[in-house]
Amino acid sequence: MISKKLRNFIYVLLVFLVILDVVLSTTAVFYPDQWFMTFHGVHYDNLDVEGLIKRTGALWISFTLLQLLALFLWRKQPWWLVLIAGVRLTELFSDWVYIYVAHSMTTIGTIGLFISPPGNLAFGDALDVLCADKRRLEFIGERGMPARADHRDQRQHQ
Repeated sequence: MISKKLRNFIYVLLVFLVILDVVLSTTAVFYPDQWFMTFHGVHYDNLDVEGLIKRTGALWISFTLLQLLALFLWRKQPWWLVLIAGVRLTELFSDWVYIYVAHSMTTIGTIGLFISPPGNLAFGDALDVLCADKRRLEFIGERGMPARADHRDQRQHQ
């Protein structure tokens, strides 16, 4: 069985990611002016004429939903951890590009966007590593090994 310490780490990490993306998506979709003031020091008004910040917020809503599902399903279906690793890694370079192309950035906006890619890499790597090791993968699920591993073990016993 998976250690209590590792199980708690996974839960804390997933809860943190859900909360983070709830805050990001809510701010981007419903309070874009607050987003622009925090990250750029300017009002939203007519700056985002194509609504890209709201589109990005909608993307973060999907991250939130997937991470919420993973929070409840990962023990029986550990592949959810790999899926969430992939979700986090999709954002690996976007924030640094954002810093580069933005016309104005606040200090807090620059710091937040600068540390986000290494954070996403760390979150993605941590979740991926938890599923990469076959021995850990065998013990993560509440009911034993995933089906594919069970078939391999059955062939070995025959």
